[in-house]
Amino acid sequence: MAVRTIGIALNGVTGRMGYRQHLVRSVLALRERGGVRVGDDVLVPEPLLVGRNADKLKEIAQRHDLPRWTTDLDAALGDPDVAVYFDAQVTSAHVPALTAAIAAGKHVYCEKPVAATPEEVAELARLADAAGVKHGVVADKLYLPGIRKLRRLVDGGFFGRVLSVRGEFGYWVFEGDWQAAQRPSWNYRAEDGGGIVVDMFCHWSYLLEGVFGRKVEAVTARAVTHLPTRWDERGEPYEATADDAAYAVFELADGLVAQVNSSWATRVHRDELVEFQVDGTLGSAVAGLRRCVAQPRAVTPKPVWDPDVPSSIDFRSQWQEVPDNGVFDNGFLVQWEEFLRHVAGGAPFGHDFRSGARGVRLAALGLESSRTGRRIEVPA
Repeated sequence: MAVRTIGIALNGVTGRMGYRQHLVRSVLALRERGGVRVGDDVLVPEPLLVGRNADKLKEIAQRHDLPRWTTDLDAALGDPDVAVYFDAQVTSAHVPALTAAIAAGKHVYCEKPVAATPEEVAELARLADAAGVKHGVVADKLYLPGIRKLRRLVDGGFFGRVLSVRGEFGYWVFEGDWQAAQRPSWNYRAEDGGGIVVDMFCHWSYLLEGVFGRKVEAVTARAVTHLPTRWDERGEPYEATADDAAYAVFELADGLVAQVNSSWATRVHRDELVEFQVDGTLGSAVAGLRRCVAQPRAVTPKPVWDPDVPSSIDFRSQWQEVPDNGVFDNGFLVQWEEFLRHVAGGAPFGHDFRSGARGVRLAALGLESSRTGRRIEVPA
């Protein structure tokens, strides 16, 4: 068995997602485990940190005993030891960096959304194919334990004919005046690529497609900015120009309807920050980040509407926990493993830039639906 290293330039690791999920919990975790098995070989990732803030990069590098970091993207892309370029910058910075990485012959992996428009993502896919490099986009929600258990139910025929999906995502993001916000201020500025539609509709696109095997065929959406004023990282007030909530109906093939609410201006009264209820002719299930519970047709209670007396049915107690039946690793790490096997061994990888383009297109059509008040069909 041969042990090989693979250089990975990670751009955007000074941000929350880039640092925690991609550097620490994925790339460094894989390295600490001894690498990724690819056929008869083991591939050990060697990170090169890239960013604009030298002080932050140096501090992170020293914290994790990483010798390689730079503020010079061109130098990183010119390094012959780097085979993969990963981008977790703000969305507006993706296209020029990814274009340069492709031109340098690097395989490219990117946080979603890949770009602001589906045309830009499609062009990046064309450039990557022409250059003969692999391309991928993060699809982390599919790798959550709760969603993987939900997918198991779908694959096992538990639901019979799936009728509908109802999703609730979100939590209260503080405005930043009297308590610090949990999300960066650029998320609420449309000019910087912010907005919950641009952020979350990409997730809903690959999630519905990945769990139910059907692409979205039409969307009706209403995007709103509930909180027009927020405070940035310096404590200065600013105008929130991007939507912080969206209420959408997605129509899929065979009559499947998915209704998904996404909000950074809602308070949580559910078990997890995201939950999906799936109803089918033979059973229903509710899946969150980690848990999934199910109720088959044969044990479904028979309530009768009577608002004048308390209900005698304890509805929650009649749902059965779907067992793990295995160990669920960090979803970002699992997808990194898949992408590295795709790069080094040609293993299939279902989340390329064309998949990313479908997500960006759905977000664009959702915003168009909100502006026009119309149901928008998604082109085939």
